[in-house]
Amino acid sequence: MDFSFTSEQLIFQQTIRRFGEDKLAPRYQQRETEGAIESEICLEMGALGMIAPELPEKFGGLGLDSVTAGIAMEEVARADFNVSYIQLIGSLMGALIAQHAAPEVAKRVIDGICAGKTIVALGLTEPGGGSDAAHLSLKADKQGDNYLLNGEKTSISLADQASEIVVFGRSGDSAGAGGISAFLVPMNAKGVSTTRFDDLGSGAVGRGSVFFDDVVVSAEALIGPENQGFRVVMQGFDYSRALIGLQCIACAEASIAEAWEYVKERQAFGGPIARFQGVTEPLAEAETLLYAAKLLCYKTLWLRDQGEPHTSEAAMCKWWAPRVAFDAIHNALLVHGHYGYSRELPHQQRLRDVLGLQIGDGTQQIQKMIIAREKIGRVAVPY
Repeated sequence: MDFSFTSEQLIFQQTIRRFGEDKLAPRYQQRETEGAIESEICLEMGALGMIAPELPEKFGGLGLDSVTAGIAMEEVARADFNVSYIQLIGSLMGALIAQHAAPEVAKRVIDGICAGKTIVALGLTEPGGGSDAAHLSLKADKQGDNYLLNGEKTSISLADQASEIVVFGRSGDSAGAGGISAFLVPMNAKGVSTTRFDDLGSGAVGRGSVFFDDVVVSAEALIGPENQGFRVVMQGFDYSRALIGLQCIACAEASIAEAWEYVKERQAFGGPIARFQGVTEPLAEAETLLYAAKLLCYKTLWLRDQGEPHTSEAAMCKWWAPRVAFDAIHNALLVHGHYGYSRELPHQQRLRDVLGLQIGDGTQQIQKMIIAREKIGRVAVPY
């Protein structure tokens, strides 16, 4: 059992850490004010091989392992939680497209993703169903060699910054997960429009609705077989949930590191407040829980690299790591006292940003249901 990174992984980690410290961390809070992730940063990340490095070389990726992709995610999220969404969506959608799109489509799109030129959004959630993602109402009516898309997708990350979107719509008569197809649609296609929500956090990412009004797409836009789109997307979530765990943990580790420095410097009652156990014990507890959560995430990625089942572990990553991270950031904010309550420090933004991933990509209730199902079968699912 080897818990160490290879020399190549350590070099990769240090390269990204330096990039994060120089280019990402200084503008973390400013990006929220601006409400966008600048395209120049995405291109620089692409040039360094930081976006979805695990995607196949034949399509434009580096062909590295999932653990290395996790390292990249962790280092970017430590510097700027929101910029790491570019890696998250790149890995999730890139894997889906690599496995299920036509080779010429996969080559074009993945080249763009890895270079930082293309952002592909995930169009799954609808107003009438978040956790109940299989019961879609967006229509994908076949008309000759084309499909006509009508409906709305909501809670879409990067909705107004993405260049393309994989849309899931009902193309068959079956209810539930059956009869759903996936389509790759340009965001500038005729009939596509977007709105942006006024959210509590992740302002640089932006979340909104995408509307499809008589949008015509060809059969070549299909991702995977017709009427099997739901199975296509579900296969990718085991991977993205482990990455989300590392994304949240790294953000919290940044706050805890800053809290350790603060308690050594802050003077009260004749010395540094680090002398008091009531100050340091919450930080020590946070260190312990974050470390355990990180090991779980990397174990999940390692299992993926070995071709081993990891659905339970991925669900554990998704429900537990964001909660542990939120609590850790909260404690770091409190340790800073009234200063921590100020918007001048990043703790309040990290707290708001991490909170969103206790909802997005599956709530903790859904993740626990998945774990139960893996242990005792579908009797654990209430439908």
